[in-house]
Amino acid sequence: MTSTPLPPDTRTPYFPYIDGMRALAVLAVLIYHLHGPWLPGGFVGVDVFFVISGFVVSASIASFRGRGLLQFLAYFYARRIKRIFPALIVCLLVTAYATALFVPASWLSAVNQKTGLYAFLGLSNFILAQTGRDYFAPTTEFNPYTHTWSLAVEEQFYLVFPLMFLAWLSGGKGRVLSIALFTVAAVASMIFAGWQSTVSPTEAYFLTPSRFWELAAGVLLFQLTQQKPVIETESPAPWRGVVGALSLAVLLCGLAFSSPAHFPFPGALPAVAGTMGVIYCLHRYQHLRRLHALLGNAPLVYVGRISYSLYLWHWPVFVLFRWTVGLDTPLLRVLAVVIAFALSIASYKFIENPIRHSRAIRGLPQSAVIVLGLACVAGSWWGASTISDNLHKISLSTLSKNQDEWYPHGSWFSTDNPGCLAEPEYHNVGGGLMMIYKPYNCATPRPLNEHSIYVIGDSHALAYEGLFKQYAMRNSIQVFAYNNGGCPFISLQPWRENDNADCKRYAEASLQDLRQRLKPGDVLFLPSLRLARLSDQWAYFGEEQAAAQMFGSVADAGRGRAVADAVHILREFADNGVQIVFEGPKPLFKAPPFRCSDWFNHENPICAQGFSVSRELLETYRKPVLQSFAEITRQLPNASVWDPFPVLCPDQECKAFRDGKPLFLDGDHLSGDGNLLLLKDFTEFMANRLIPLDKAAEVTSRMENKL
Repeated sequence: MTSTPLPPDTRTPYFPYIDGMRALAVLAVLIYHLHGPWLPGGFVGVDVFFVISGFVVSASIASFRGRGLLQFLAYFYARRIKRIFPALIVCLLVTAYATALFVPASWLSAVNQKTGLYAFLGLSNFILAQTGRDYFAPTTEFNPYTHTWSLAVEEQFYLVFPLMFLAWLSGGKGRVLSIALFTVAAVASMIFAGWQSTVSPTEAYFLTPSRFWELAAGVLLFQLTQQKPVIETESPAPWRGVVGALSLAVLLCGLAFSSPAHFPFPGALPAVAGTMGVIYCLHRYQHLRRLHALLGNAPLVYVGRISYSLYLWHWPVFVLFRWTVGLDTPLLRVLAVVIAFALSIASYKFIENPIRHSRAIRGLPQSAVIVLGLACVAGSWWGASTISDNLHKISLSTLSKNQDEWYPHGSWFSTDNPGCLAEPEYHNVGGGLMMIYKPYNCATPRPLNEHSIYVIGDSHALAYEGLFKQYAMRNSIQVFAYNNGGCPFISLQPWRENDNADCKRYAEASLQDLRQRLKPGDVLFLPSLRLARLSDQWAYFGEEQAAAQMFGSVADAGRGRAVADAVHILREFADNGVQIVFEGPKPLFKAPPFRCSDWFNHENPICAQGFSVSRELLETYRKPVLQSFAEITRQLPNASVWDPFPVLCPDQECKAFRDGKPLFLDGDHLSGDGNLLLLKDFTEFMANRLIPLDKAAEVTSRMENKL
């Protein structure tokens, strides 16, 4: 790399209308993120940014006069680092700390920290695509780093852009080659985006191959505007004005009415085409005064100047509002916008602009700027990682300070047997987890019980982890737990009959493993969510929706089919002397306790429904499930139901808290304290099901004789 400082005559040309368009784009995105129904197509503001970025980055380096690939790459990346890194790094670090303070670890925040760390590396879009969380899903609104996906796309585009653009700088045939390269790549990207938006919409939305054509469109537009003979002979001023007005109209319609369907191609095409049309008509042509005046007015231009910082800051502010006080009232929305603008202005004035125009930095060799930038990224990544690793020390959340009480994993040691531990061993089974809990390191070791308990279910099975640990240690027994979140086993939920293929593959793999492990006298425990939720960690669904799913002829018919399937699946185990134990449905709640337990979130609208539900209502929901259990146990030998409901709800009102302690983490998953509360009842129930091997053999023999 060259050690030549950035030359003073290669500053990016300034076009006021570009800032005006940036303002339209960022304001559209902001409004959409604040409350989507106000501007349903506002998310395509990002697509406008992509086109503008391709155009501006081309214009910014078109005057380069150096020699050689390495010199050009040093020049290009030094400029990009100065432009992108300072504000981004500061925003990510502040967001990491603020998130650590106010956002506890939960399923809803499970990918937040990983997304933030990868954002430092320009790879957050891969994390978001990998998790499968749709950009338009409500859960996306609780990740303060979601918006960094677009920056990751741009940064990845910049890895290949200079190699494709370099030929342009040589002029003549080099320009033709560069145009050809970007054209071919853009067309290929469009074809790929059209295919991927159908087969894998989430990956299509977040990943660079499906977005390349939008940035390439901006590059090709710049190259087109430099072919002056073509422009001057084929685009007279009156015609240009009409095209400009129509293009702006198309752009505004895209911002107002676009939908997620078939996105980014062809869904983003109107916004991209409209942006290209406006830039094409206004570039270097001042006689289109009305359009220039419209997009170049002072307030709009100022918003455009701070648009990068505003894009960075508005989303984490909105997300932190959602996690704390909420973002549902006019006052809170205004306050969130004010804070976002204040942070953006401060970022632009004290970070972005000073560093971008710093004489000291301009005097550094380009290689030094690159090394310094990468060092800052590495240091910041380490800082964010340190914050993440010390979340429990930093957090203001009651949940983070009292983890054993709240999280279902509970306490990891036994008070009855000093030194005894039961942290699980993890095994992969069909793409899901199988965890083995067994006591070890006990001061007074005991031989393991000749029988084991096997568990298969969804996240509600995993939510018994604290109970399994204590039960294993206190009873010197092994517990094998097959868990795959979101994949209930024999759910008896008619609305989930057509569950995804991954769940079915995992269930079959787990059953195959169970066939090899289960022996007569073992227990097969089947906890899963079997009621329609009243709420989830991000929203209240309501009694009406739950009732519609639980009751009626369609629901009854679905449960009938589920009963027949359950008998078919479980018969081989029951006939072999395995004890089948179903879990009776636990109470459900209308609000997630963990999101409402602190001074900064207890007034959040998610908490408005409270933390008690009538026993009568819940018994109504439970009745058809218990009837299904009765039919299954009638047809299967050695099948029974352990019902935690009476212990968790002894009164006429079922409550999520008891004596100030949480029994539930969210609307339906147990807490650590909830696990301990059920331990005695679970132990007594299982004591009557774990049959000694000699008796189990007798049972098996009798069954065989009957057959």
